[in-house]
Amino acid sequence: MIELPPLVDHHCHGVVRRELDAADFERYLTESDAPAAPGTSFFDTQTGFAVRRWCPPLLGLEPHCPPDVYLSRRRELGVREAARRLLRGSGIGMYLVDTGLPGDLATPAEPAAAGSAAQREIVRLERIAEDVAGACDSAGALVEGIAEAVHRAARSAAGFKSIAAYRHGLGLDPRPPAPNEVRQAAGSWLRARRAGPARLGDPVLLRHLLWTAVATGLPLQLHTGFGDPDLRLDHADPALLTDFARATRGTGADLVLLHCYPYHRHAAYLANVFPHVHADVGLALTHVGPRAGAVLAEFLELAPFGKLLFSTDAYGLPELFVTGAAAFRGAVDEVLGGWVAEGAWSAADARRVAAMVAADNARRLYGLP
Repeated sequence: MIELPPLVDHHCHGVVRRELDAADFERYLTESDAPAAPGTSFFDTQTGFAVRRWCPPLLGLEPHCPPDVYLSRRRELGVREAARRLLRGSGIGMYLVDTGLPGDLATPAEPAAAGSAAQREIVRLERIAEDVAGACDSAGALVEGIAEAVHRAARSAAGFKSIAAYRHGLGLDPRPPAPNEVRQAAGSWLRARRAGPARLGDPVLLRHLLWTAVATGLPLQLHTGFGDPDLRLDHADPALLTDFARATRGTGADLVLLHCYPYHRHAAYLANVFPHVHADVGLALTHVGPRAGAVLAEFLELAPFGKLLFSTDAYGLPELFVTGAAAFRGAVDEVLGGWVAEGAWSAADARRVAAMVAADNARRLYGLP
């Protein structure tokens, strides 16, 4: 077994504060926005099986106990005590929390305190723009407000994140938009908002947000690969960011490709050829279960070892921090341990690379202690 330091979860979300019934709990086990088909359960997925394997012992139950037994024990302990036990048992020492999702989710400080861990914030660009737009009555005020809000956030945030893959797709013009284009797009979006709710999806404004974040010099996380049905998967291939990676080279800002699956080999290639591009194993390992080793091995085919990062992308359930961390540890043991056994790697190199991906790369990239 390859020993790992406390993990740095460089991309995750808040956990829900309220008690969940069985149906609500199951919804967090899938990226689907629909209920399970009649007569089926989302516990019957790789993620559901992983929860039943790794989480029951942390709540005083046997591994693989039935879902109703597990959920009953969770309710018995209460949502706060269950979260405390699960987060402390995850082996995660620092959380970088994307605070851009709506809902009654814990603040970054809450899971960190429950898990006796440190925390920093990742600020979502589209959420900044939408918050600013709510207080603006002109295109000029919106453009100015976005710039001020991004640079204000940069004073304390560990980095920024964009969900342009959801809002338009990653096939954006890689160039910074001209000021007149930005003002025109801002005016059009404000007019649309006056007619009713209108989330940010204009490609010019999305490009403007990306380049405004790049100008801060902080790491910029970009959702790529699979997600919920609001996404067109073929529009989220990280290879679509090739020209943007080329355009941002030399700016001083790093790009971090999140999730990536099933295009993780494309992400590994981009990390290989662009010095400021990094790739992330989060979300994918949680959802593929015992195949996590195969996915990690494919990442490691081309991704430089100093450019690969661990995360869980956990959202809603503290259980997903546990299963994401467990999937990663198991994949590291299977892949790197296997290469040591074959004589392809030395044990010392395997330990060093494992520590890099688990924590060291994120600490260096985000300037963490």
